[in-house]
Amino acid sequence: MPLSRLLILVVGLILILGLAIWLIDSLTRLYWQLAYYPLLSQALLFLIIVLIGVLIAAFIYYFFWLPQQSKKKAARRTQPKIPVAKTEAAEETLKAIRRQVAQIQDEVARQELLSRSHEIEQNLSRRELQVVIFGTGSAGKTSIANALIGRMVGEVGAPMGTTEVGETYSLRLKGLNREILIIDTPGILEAGVAGTERERLARKLATEADLLLFVLDNDLRKSEYDPLQALAEIGKRSLVILNKSDLYTEDDRETILARLRERVRGLVGASDVVAVAARPNSVILENGESFYPDPDIMPLIRRMVAVLRAEGEDLVADNILLQSQRLGEEARKLIDLQRRRQAEKIVERFQWIGAGVVAATPLPVVDLLAAAAVNAQMVVEIGRVYGCDINPERGRELALSLGKTLASLGIVKGAVTIVSTALQVSVGGMLVGRAIQGVSAAYLTRIAGRSFIEYFRHDQDWGDGGITEVVQRQFQLNRKDEFIRSFVQEAITRVVKPLNLDRETELEAEELELESQPMVELRARLERDLEPVELEADDWERPKNYQIDDWEERR
Repeated sequence: MPLSRLLILVVGLILILGLAIWLIDSLTRLYWQLAYYPLLSQALLFLIIVLIGVLIAAFIYYFFWLPQQSKKKAARRTQPKIPVAKTEAAEETLKAIRRQVAQIQDEVARQELLSRSHEIEQNLSRRELQVVIFGTGSAGKTSIANALIGRMVGEVGAPMGTTEVGETYSLRLKGLNREILIIDTPGILEAGVAGTERERLARKLATEADLLLFVLDNDLRKSEYDPLQALAEIGKRSLVILNKSDLYTEDDRETILARLRERVRGLVGASDVVAVAARPNSVILENGESFYPDPDIMPLIRRMVAVLRAEGEDLVADNILLQSQRLGEEARKLIDLQRRRQAEKIVERFQWIGAGVVAATPLPVVDLLAAAAVNAQMVVEIGRVYGCDINPERGRELALSLGKTLASLGIVKGAVTIVSTALQVSVGGMLVGRAIQGVSAAYLTRIAGRSFIEYFRHDQDWGDGGITEVVQRQFQLNRKDEFIRSFVQEAITRVVKPLNLDRETELEAEELELESQPMVELRARLERDLEPVELEADDWERPKNYQIDDWEERR
């Protein structure tokens, strides 16, 4: 028990004892004087008993019950609770992340995401506030860290470890129930590969901070504004610190501060821009000795403590929620990449199946109808990759809709022209129509498949521009020279060479086809044949049984 409380206890006991003796003596005299009045004397006795009971109860309350309650309240204060709504949101996000992570096939990526989700979950119950010092290497970040540790009230722990990303110190501050971690990071905007890597790690620490101390030594440059803006956009709470303020006159310092507050308006509040001198330059005295002034760090300490006391719990909650959301976004990107790879394999497989169908059963016009069932099945399988249960009827409708779009935009004609030119350049001479038709069908199936991938990636939505914009974009992406060259080389191996056509027969067939079917007629025939009412159920089922193995046998 503290000495002051012990003295109060002794004095209180003496006072109570003296008052009790005086009260008993006074009441005894009064009792004997009232002996001739029994009722009144009994009431007086009852009053004495009540007063003694009140005194005993007050004594117990003040010296026993009240200290216990104070201890309980203090214990509750040392276990701050993060705002419930944000905690629940973070927990739900982490549950969703684990469900997503279970879908990732890459074992290394899956284990890394799970490990990071467990770290975030542990942060929900952790009692730490991370204050990260961030800025260029010459701004004096380490000096600020040393000045903070040397001047802030509280117990300072030893460095928690020196790494490539700086040092971390822990301290406790009066009025704050959480432990504070002061993290010094390497400088940004350093030259060389090593500097770039250190900056990447420093930025990573900055994104994980509860409070960011952005250190400058002069006016804000564009190269410094960009990372500050990026961190503010993801919700980082920042204080902007003008260090080395002892190098400026008072007027110049106020001018720079006013300019800084104007530049960071909308990112950082005006009161969050402060000037300090973490390591002032020495001063030569009249006697020639060097005098080293104490660091002028109190403006930063006062502002930082005020922010942490007022917003500490919200900063922790916001940071945990932000880390959960960023991890969820990373998981979604990995899943999207995985699904795209799977879907692209499906498109590649069906584009050559479609080429085989058209080349084996050539039609007088190049369109998607000859492989309509193939494309419908492709839609079903792509949808399955993205977790969408598409039945064959719906797949057929989507395939027909996209086929009409290809025709109406002139992409069918454009595909024939591109493929014909590329094949003639690669093979030489003229090619028979069915070779061109087969390769063109593969090319169109690829555009259709890539378009459907975008459709399913965006939750079965073509976007604001509709199906037309998606198809046009995929056509432009798949008509680049580099892709056409590689595509045609593979098509020659898979489609042209297996046909094993005689050159003279090819020339005659091509000339006959060009004479009998002008391009205008081809276009009209294409638009007419694409109408779904002209298709019979048997027509859909017939090519559906045509498998890639059958095509390989023909090769």
